[in-house]
Amino acid sequence: MKNILVPIGSTETAKNTLQYAIDFASEINAKVFVFRAYGVHSKAGTMININKIIERETNLYLKTMVNSVDIKNVNVKLVSAQGSLLDTVSNVDNEIGIDLIIVGAKSNSIKEELFLGKTAGSLVKQSEIPVLTIPEGYKYSRINNILMACKSGNIDSKSVLKPVQFIAKKFSSEVNLLLIKTPGYKEEDLIIDKNLKKIQSTLTVTENATAFQGVLEHFQTHQPDMLCVFRRKRGFFKKLWEKNTILKKEFYSNVPLLILIGK
Repeated sequence: MKNILVPIGSTETAKNTLQYAIDFASEINAKVFVFRAYGVHSKAGTMININKIIERETNLYLKTMVNSVDIKNVNVKLVSAQGSLLDTVSNVDNEIGIDLIIVGAKSNSIKEELFLGKTAGSLVKQSEIPVLTIPEGYKYSRINNILMACKSGNIDSKSVLKPVQFIAKKFSSEVNLLLIKTPGYKEEDLIIDKNLKKIQSTLTVTENATAFQGVLEHFQTHQPDMLCVFRRKRGFFKKLWEKNTILKKEFYSNVPLLILIGK
């Protein structure tokens, strides 16, 4: 895991998320790319290049944000790009190769009922890069215990597990696998992939109406430093993809949430 992308919004939460990303990158010797996308603007009948002004202001904002945190020994680079968030993230990934996106869970949203705001939600829903969402105000701590929740033990490909494999090895983390049997599960879902078996420290099988209920039931028992779930057809957020935001009543985590992207 070499390159981490941190999309920056306009809230105080952004500073906290950036500091978490830098603290995390310091532990694993990764680069941090502080990123912000800006829209295309035009104004008829003027000689002023609005987009150049916005680009300059965006870069100044990123510099100010970086100067407000402790960058430690981390190689921090600024990236601003014109266009939509998802398109520009994809372009940055194609150019430098992004291993992980770290983003504030609520991003720019001030709505208390939201767990994932529009920025985080759209990245989780539509990006093909693993995403680590950071709760508001959460301070970095070593990842000693990971609760990995899934509705099926089947894995689409070995590559989907790379982020959690890397973290577990780097921090010598205990990985507690929670297999949640929800209505309509198939017996084949209970077969644990050999690559999952290699990283699991413990296995718990539970039966609940929803995957979120399964996590709630077992969260306190394990008291994880990180929660890990899948985004895939039989994954954790299967029914939450109709919109880019996710409500707290649908899902919530008060620790960093690692979302593995599977087909």
